Amino acid sequence: MNSNELIFFSVFIVGILTILLFDLGVFNRKSHVVHFKEAMFWTFVWVALAFGFFMVLRTHGDLIHGPQNLADVKALVTKFGHPIHLEGMNDAQAIIAYRHNLALEYLTGYLIEYSLSVDNVFVMILIFSAFGVQQAYYKRILFWGILGALIMRFIFIFLSSALIQRFEWILYVFGGFLVITGIQMFRNRNKEDKIDTAKHPVVRFTSKYFRVDDQYKGQKFFTRKNGKRYITPLFIVLLIIEFTDVIFAVDSVPAIFAITKDPYIVFFSNIFAIIGLRTLFFLLSDIMNKFHYLKVGLAALLTFIGVKMLIHTWLEKIGFTTMDSLLVILGILSVSIVASLIFPKKEVI
Repeated sequence: MNSNELIFFSVFIVGILTILLFDLGVFNRKSHVVHFKEAMFWTFVWVALAFGFFMVLRTHGDLIHGPQNLADVKALVTKFGHPIHLEGMNDAQAIIAYRHNLALEYLTGYLIEYSLSVDNVFVMILIFSAFGVQQAYYKRILFWGILGALIMRFIFIFLSSALIQRFEWILYVFGGFLVITGIQMFRNRNKEDKIDTAKHPVVRFTSKYFRVDDQYKGQKFFTRKNGKRYITPLFIVLLIIEFTDVIFAVDSVPAIFAITKDPYIVFFSNIFAIIGLRTLFFLLSDIMNKFHYLKVGLAALLTFIGVKMLIHTWLEKIGFTTMDSLLVILGILSVSIVASLIFPKKEVI
């Protein structure tokens, strides 16, 4: 990590943490049920911030790695495989083209991660329902879950990037894995998921190695009995949410590496999607059943990204750009949403 990367990354992390702590300390001191209008407002805020960052990258994206001239840009294009053609450009033109492509890669990665987050919402609804969590405590769990996800995504993304830089064949492994995942998601699209609370690996682990209280204590994660500290069921649910995010990252992070090999862009797109996941959860939890073809769309999305990773060398030769990927992804998602509205799911009597 050079000085440019360190400064940009540090400013980004401080900014994100400031926003989250401001959200927790000012707007959400007390646990409460988040209704549709509030969820819609905050969804708009987080999406607006994500698009604001897109504009930052479009105008100042070169600040991340600090290229000064055409030769520096060429080195970055070679290192991260950016689909940019620099022939005939001077230093200024090359940096502008680099900024624009970087911003598009971020936007495409954000769209992928945000879309795949919908599947994560399905799982979180099941978790909260299975463990009988009161709606007033949903936001508290999701907030602390986001902070944990920041750390885990950082480790996962930069470790994956280091492996890709050293062993490029890993891209083919990721691609094959995503194709298989997409096919499985399509085959299981109508399967009703269930959670056995007693047999969940996180529950079994915490019950074995920690003292666990069997009763909820409001919004508390820990409680004391006879001078000893106990974990509450609410903290176990938080751990399960974190565990679920790790599993989810195994699908979503490789998917973004199909768009860009720059770990900073992968990380930035991931983080903005994750912080928006909390309000997306409240926005979609009541209307999820209306978009019954969305899982088909997500399956197609994962399969497309997997195939793209498997044939990325050929796609580069024919000039397949980041914009082309963005348009394909938007098309898949749009078709699945429109199809859900045109052909609503039949109610079982």
